[in-house]
Amino acid sequence: MSNSPKVIALGFFDGVHLGHGALLRRTAEEAKDRGVSSAIFTFAQPPKEVVTGIPCPLINSPEDRADLVRRLYGIDEVIMVPFDQEMMTTSWQDFVTEILVKRYHAVHLVAGHDHHFGHKNQGSPALLQEKCAEIGLGCDIIPEVVIDGITASSSYIRQLVAAGEMERAADYLGHPHTLSQTVQHGRRIGRTIGIPTINLVPPPHVLVPAFGVYAAKVTLPDGRSFPAVTNVGVRPTVNNGQDVTIEPWLLGFDGDLYGQTVRLEFYRHLRGEVRFQSLNELKAQIQKDAEATRQYFSEH
Repeated sequence: MSNSPKVIALGFFDGVHLGHGALLRRTAEEAKDRGVSSAIFTFAQPPKEVVTGIPCPLINSPEDRADLVRRLYGIDEVIMVPFDQEMMTTSWQDFVTEILVKRYHAVHLVAGHDHHFGHKNQGSPALLQEKCAEIGLGCDIIPEVVIDGITASSSYIRQLVAAGEMERAADYLGHPHTLSQTVQHGRRIGRTIGIPTINLVPPPHVLVPAFGVYAAKVTLPDGRSFPAVTNVGVRPTVNNGQDVTIEPWLLGFDGDLYGQTVRLEFYRHLRGEVRFQSLNELKAQIQKDAEATRQYFSEH
């Protein structure tokens, strides 16, 4: 982490949705105007999960959050720290002066209209503005972003992803729902029917979209992208019906991706997951799904 002055956006940024985007654009603009670095300050784990011990499934892994803020909004640095005892017990005043200013060299802060921080979430946007004015720090509080009468929020987008409503989720995210993961060895059944899929295991604590088949896109480490028929679920035709996997079939790609990390973007839910009576039935349906995927991308 650099010791250079920074404009820092505050938040958890799950999903990196359009509400977050308003913060991130303002952060990048202010940093450019000042000739300093842009950054976000965020936590590796949801504070609520750490405090309550109740798992909170998230839209993105920490790695995807960091990638999205850099790739989509040009943020220079991601300050991602554990929500540990220090963070839990630091007063909101010391969080600003001792951590953001002295430790991370903030010269300007950007926060959302509902951002709370510090011990027992006692810091508020109004208190942040007052403190920044007192110590000569720049500060912007960004209002909510509302689309079709609904606030762009991580909680609403989680509901959409869980229901498989990827196109509506993208309206609030400002980008397709994204999942990056390393390709693992599977059972290779797809290859026996001429449909070689790659095997992705959902990262821990990351929300799995509604089971079914999706029109998706896979981006490889070298930057090439391919349309992909993608099954999310337990593969009831060929599996034990328990282990959740995500299996894209990259249309037009031929090669070995084992051990490589790919980025998967979900565009449209095509159908629910179905148990077929035979592999031939399964193959015929996947070929139809492939055609529907090609059609989707030819129209969009």
